[in-house]
Amino acid sequence: MNLMTLLPDYYKGNMTMEELQGVFSNKINALSDNLDETINECFVNTASALLSRYEKIYGIKVDVNKSDEFRRERIRAKIRGTGTVTRQMIANTAASYSNGEVEVIENPDNYSFIIKFVGSKGIPANMADLAITIEEIKPAHLAFSFEYTWMTWNEFENYNKTFDEWDMLNLSWDEFEMYEEVA
Repeated sequence: MNLMTLLPDYYKGNMTMEELQGVFSNKINALSDNLDETINECFVNTASALLSRYEKIYGIKVDVNKSDEFRRERIRAKIRGTGTVTRQMIANTAASYSNGEVEVIENPDNYSFIIKFVGSKGIPANMADLAITIEEIKPAHLAFSFEYTWMTWNEFENYNKTFDEWDMLNLSWDEFEMYEEVA
């Protein structure tokens, strides 16, 4: 912010006033930046410096070698996983890791449940930490497993590309599984 723009026109060209307002402007801008940074640290989705504090609050092992977004993901999952454990809570927790829709299929006869990823194809990233989080929030007597959605050959054949055209896209297998053709 340039404070000179807030003063009457007769101060324009006054070197003393311009220098003074320049100093004030720098201080106000620094204060504003610090306030924005402080407010960002109050929320998990924007925090950086205080992520370790959130991790300690929720009993998560602090690992500063992981990316901030990875750490935020763990914290959000832990927040969603507090309280009485329900099928929806487990689904919400798993969805926060996969960024897609998740179904939880209960199997009470076998004291287990299945977490099925239906919103995205393939194996979501960070499955090891999701397994740890589910282990922490689920009732101790229940076992669980994961089920993934894959592209079938019939689905593949619906795309309007030849193998040569696919080859020209130069996609990795993971990129191919996530590929959506735009008509």
